[in-house]
Amino acid sequence: MLTGPAEYVVIKQLTDAQIVVGWQRPDYFAQVVTLADGKIKTVEDLRGKIVTFGSVGSTSQHLGPAQALADLGLTLGTDYDGQIVSRNTAVEALIRGDIAAIGMNFTHMQKIRETYPDVAFTVIARGRDLPNDILVAKRNLDPEIVDQIRKVFVTRGADLMAAVLKGDDNQKFKGGHFLTEIDDSDYDYVRSMYRTIGVDTFGQFVGD
Repeated sequence: MLTGPAEYVVIKQLTDAQIVVGWQRPDYFAQVVTLADGKIKTVEDLRGKIVTFGSVGSTSQHLGPAQALADLGLTLGTDYDGQIVSRNTAVEALIRGDIAAIGMNFTHMQKIRETYPDVAFTVIARGRDLPNDILVAKRNLDPEIVDQIRKVFVTRGADLMAAVLKGDDNQKFKGGHFLTEIDDSDYDYVRSMYRTIGVDTFGQFVGD
């Protein structure tokens, strides 16, 4: 099955699934956005303010932005009030001055700028590039079968990517590559994100 970074951490904990191949998403990173002409100029200005996150448990809309702020010294729930609010509602709240900033990914930022061409937004925090989406298999699947699947992604990667990009929902992979050198340790950064939002075990999906 194909899964995102946040989901993989839970799936690995519950099933000990093995990684087959990574599906790279270019420009896949989290950021914290505010109004360019507003009072928030730096991350430090968010102390005591409300910052909203998108879909609960989302790598790039919730976990990633919270981690980006943590990397810059702000603790969720202590230094700022983090709330889960749908992105469109959050943008309207930001424009009204009801909240200080919004956590989102790069693609969402592009769409918001298109939707609100008369509003100037700015990014005050950007996280590191997030780990790849991954194709996983059950832990006891025959190693030869796993190896054969990996070889197909290596030798027919361009053809497979072209087929993937025929769907509108998969345009996030445009310009990406299939990667076979992926380790479970690459997702320790995601595990640190869970801890940042107060989740110390990975036995269930956030919000369940």
